[in-house]
Amino acid sequence: MDIESVPQEGNRTLGRHRKAIYARDADGRMVIVASRGSEVDEAVTMQAIERMNMLAEGAKTRVLTGITAPLEYWMYVKRMDVALLSQTTGFWQWRIRRHFRPDIFPGLPHKILGRYAEALGVSVEQLGKLP
Repeated sequence: MDIESVPQEGNRTLGRHRKAIYARDADGRMVIVASRGSEVDEAVTMQAIERMNMLAEGAKTRVLTGITAPLEYWMYVKRMDVALLSQTTGFWQWRIRRHFRPDIFPGLPHKILGRYAEALGVSVEQLGKLP
């Protein structure tokens, strides 16, 4: 993409921020150019946010019915999935899924809950309940 082709349409999801895009300058070198984004970026971001909100609502329903632990709800609210939560906490994905079990979650040590709370940006007390 040439510098002149970098989208500057604007994107509500970026707010007043810009994002960096690599583009080719007049000499053929790759340079970083600030972009305000495009309508396509905005549409894709909005779809992803809607999907995460749907997953969070589904998890909330499962928490209320006793099928899963609040950890799953908070994961989706903070726009993470099991893979990202695994990378952030250092826990194996299978272990995180095990911690979703409502019979396992209440017995987790404070140290493990603290790692989850830090990764999700909530307190340990918040992590154990729905808002």
